[in-house]
Amino acid sequence: QVQLVESGGGLVQPGGSLRLSCAASGSIFSINDMGWYRQAPGKQRELVAVISFDGSAHYADSVKGRFTISRDNAKNTVYLQMNSLKPGDTDTYYCNADGVGGPPPEYLEVWGQGTLVTVSS
Repeated sequence: QVQLVESGGGLVQPGGSLRLSCAASGSIFSINDMGWYRQAPGKQRELVAVISFDGSAHYADSVKGRFTISRDNAKNTVYLQMNSLKPGDTDTYYCNADGVGGPPPEYLEVWGQGTLVTVSS
């Protein structure tokens, strides 16, 4: 079984920064994409940023230039550096990973439990 454990959420003032971390553990053979999504109560979960195994990254337009996603493949960990935070960034942030678990080898897609980010003065 594979688990994702997130950390780094909290309360920050507008214009401030936070760094989220998400570590995968368990029966992992390989991880392809790792990403961050966010969701507000009553709204659909939306993509924030995703990074492939080779480091290619894609961002939502709303966070381009402010957020940076990175990963450490040796540690099966993905990070999200969030700068110039705005009140509109207030959400629960979820980590996601897909790849191959096992043995025996099988496709997996896993979600973290979520970490709350609150941007407020």
